[in-house]
Amino acid sequence: MNETTARPRSGGASPAGSSDSLDREPGHSLRRRTFLTVGAVATLAVGAGAGAFAFKSGAFAAKDDSPKTSTFTGATDTITKGDLQGETSVTGTLRYSEPHKLKAGFEGILIQVPDSGTVLTQGDVLYRTGTETAYLMHGSLPAWRSFEPGMDNGEDIRQLETALKELGYFSYEPDDRFTWATTSAILKWQKAVGLSQTGTIPLGRIVFSPKDLRVGTVSARLGDRVSPEAELYDVTSTTQVVDAHVKLSDQKLAVVGTAVTISLPDSKTTTGTITSVGTPTEKTSSSGAGAGGSETKERVIPVTVTLDDASATTNFQEISVTVALPSEKREGVLSVPVGALLALGPNEYGVEIVESDGTTRKVPVTTGLFAAGRVEISGEGISEGQRVVVPQT
Repeated sequence: MNETTARPRSGGASPAGSSDSLDREPGHSLRRRTFLTVGAVATLAVGAGAGAFAFKSGAFAAKDDSPKTSTFTGATDTITKGDLQGETSVTGTLRYSEPHKLKAGFEGILIQVPDSGTVLTQGDVLYRTGTETAYLMHGSLPAWRSFEPGMDNGEDIRQLETALKELGYFSYEPDDRFTWATTSAILKWQKAVGLSQTGTIPLGRIVFSPKDLRVGTVSARLGDRVSPEAELYDVTSTTQVVDAHVKLSDQKLAVVGTAVTISLPDSKTTTGTITSVGTPTEKTSSSGAGAGGSETKERVIPVTVTLDDASATTNFQEISVTVALPSEKREGVLSVPVGALLALGPNEYGVEIVESDGTTRKVPVTTGLFAAGRVEISGEGISEGQRVVVPQT
């Protein structure tokens, strides 16, 4: 009996899918599948990265809508804490004080008068006629009688002796009696000024004034015939003052001794002090011109201001000025320049705060006193030292 036995081929490959093949090369097949799986993952990872890059930087890049902030570099100022002094301004007139007329005391032809603007001091000639001369001496009492031996005692004698002593002619202590010492002093003075040495002084020879005089408008002319009481020229003191009127509603501001600020036409300022306050009076103001104009009347209080520095107004004779009187005062308040205020809405104000990082934010504030270019403010988030935007105009 013949048997035929099938034998495998030496070195031949097993048919695909045969169990024999799987049994013989399990390690090789596993390694292949692992390699394929890792490769696929790597390919996906690279693709994902490329896709992400394309998404962020390409045509499909996402738009960044986050708010941008910029650093403020404009003009700023600081919120300060301190006192604010309010002011009420009134219009005044700068002039020389104590204006009056100098009148003649003698009759005759006028041969000498001073020029306008001349300052007359003690011992100076006031005027001359053909035969008489009048002199200025310091004293508060007007001359009302002649000075001569045998006259009754009086304060005017003491005043004359004081003036002669200041001029260097009287060597004793002035008193109310006309004595030989008074006569001696008069003789010395008469000799010095070229008068007849009589030892007496007729009424009209001396004009007493508490201070030096400044000559204003000269009305008399050389060659005029004058008589006693004839007006020769205007005189004032050498002290300038400001006359102003305060409304009755502001009368509490008109107090003697109050310090004020005076604004001059040359844009400069000086200071002064209220030295007198008058009684209420009626002031008439005109508006418009011609027949169509109208007049208004109001009750005011006149005040006089004396300058602290007389040299500040030597370039002016009579001008209109503005007088600032201190009014309401606020102590220990926060304030900013008026220019820092913003209109946030109807009757609503605020300021723009500059933060430490340069960004800004608008903050509502409540306003108080306005004074000296600043305004009092208060509100939530407001504190001393903060910077605020001040728009430049």
